[in-house]
Amino acid sequence: MQSNLSLTRLFNHINKNPFLYIHIPLIFYWLFLLIMTSIPIEKLPKLFNAQDKFEHLAAYFVLGILLKMSFTFQKKSVFIRINSSKISLITIILYGVFDELHQLIIPGRYCDFFDFLFDFIGGAIGIILIHYLLKRNPVH
Repeated sequence: MQSNLSLTRLFNHINKNPFLYIHIPLIFYWLFLLIMTSIPIEKLPKLFNAQDKFEHLAAYFVLGILLKMSFTFQKKSVFIRINSSKISLITIILYGVFDELHQLIIPGRYCDFFDFLFDFIGGAIGIILIHYLLKRNPVH
């Protein structure tokens, strides 16, 4: 019960200034991801590197959380707020495709379907987690 009350308070606090608590961190995190995937790597591609896949899953998990919260706490469009999970998932898919394709032009990087798959899974888990937490702890 105490944790639900704490999360509700946190979400209500975030709702008062989503730009500071969600939108700005999302912008910086997304730029960080873009920069990190634009750095050339001088190693040969491996068919399936578990650490690499975990990194994709974790990176997109955080991106999914930030996107879901950003679309949920924005105040300009009721449509976006109501459909924040779907819009977040579509954004994850589109950015995951872009990210993998853009790596084709980065020396030492390559486009990998399994990287995209783990991007999608990580993002989806983050979105589902926040959806569940917001459902249990509604914002007033």
